[in-house]
Amino acid sequence: MNYMQKQNNRKVGTKYEQFAQKYLIEKNYKILETNFKIRTGEIDIIAKDNEYFVFFEVKYRTRQIYGLPKEAVTRAKQKNIISVAKYYLFSRKLDVFCRFDVIEIFGDESINHIENAFWEA
Repeated sequence: MNYMQKQNNRKVGTKYEQFAQKYLIEKNYKILETNFKIRTGEIDIIAKDNEYFVFFEVKYRTRQIYGLPKEAVTRAKQKNIISVAKYYLFSRKLDVFCRFDVIEIFGDESINHIENAFWEA
């Protein structure tokens, strides 16, 4: 993948992460952070849903020829997100309920919000 493709992918990713944020705000989630990054990984959106801290992975696909967006959240990706979430909670000295959700966005801009999409095994 060349530099221009990476830039374009990041631009598209940002657009749909903002689209997901708008959806979450409409559903009364409180957005705490976006694109939380550490050396080992990133979480797209961190939000609060009542007493839960929710760590979101946002996936967009124009077409399903390569599978559903959620299928891109592999077990390895899930483990990475869980690890980054643990760091987030530890670094802020938080002892809270949390969950991991996936937001799928399709080419027609419809959203499928999957609550508790994965958890630590």
